[in-house]
Amino acid sequence: MAYEHILIVEDEKKIAELLRDYLVGAGFKVTCHDRGGQVVSYVQKTPPALILLDIMLPDVDGRDVCQEIRKFSNIPVLMITARVEEVDRLIGLELGADDYICKPFSPREVVARVKAVLRRGGGTAAAPKLAVGDLTLDETSHRASVGADNLDLTPSEFSLLKVLMTHPDRVFTRSELLDKVQGYQFEGYDRTIDTHIKNLRKKIAERLPDREIIRTVYGVGYKLTVFAV
Repeated sequence: MAYEHILIVEDEKKIAELLRDYLVGAGFKVTCHDRGGQVVSYVQKTPPALILLDIMLPDVDGRDVCQEIRKFSNIPVLMITARVEEVDRLIGLELGADDYICKPFSPREVVARVKAVLRRGGGTAAAPKLAVGDLTLDETSHRASVGADNLDLTPSEFSLLKVLMTHPDRVFTRSELLDKVQGYQFEGYDRTIDTHIKNLRKKIAERLPDREIIRTVYGVGYKLTVFAV
């Protein structure tokens, strides 16, 4: 993981410098931008391993930046927000962010979460292929598909689908999915799973509009149904 490139987009200089120092200390290369308008073109030319993206930027809103990035890249995005309202956080996730970090935060926590996201983003040479009905998932190529159609998934969505496909028909609680997908537990963060499930369902439904592949078990959690090809 050493020397992976992290892009910080944060207009508050002290926060950007604090994050940079901790990430560099953890072995990462870091680039800092203080304007959202610079980000899309930079990412296209120099794709980082992960982006820490502030929502409240002085020129282009971070959510708009995230939405533009998702049009051409599935690079992990962790949104930084001072907004405490849950709806603001969930909007960011619906636009394709993998997770969010609320100010004020512990820089050590941020480093730990960056490492967790990067760990789940990569596969291993010996990683198996999974197949459930029309769904297939290949960790080696980090590719998921419905039949011959590729599913364009974020790292969080890919990891979530992998967990569900590994244990079809097993019901997972939100807390279990959060721990397996995000790699950490914090109070209130289990609602992020709902948003990732919503996004994943939408992408699968575009290929299989008449099937409910991921089902809600009310009062418990979610499961992937076993269905015929």
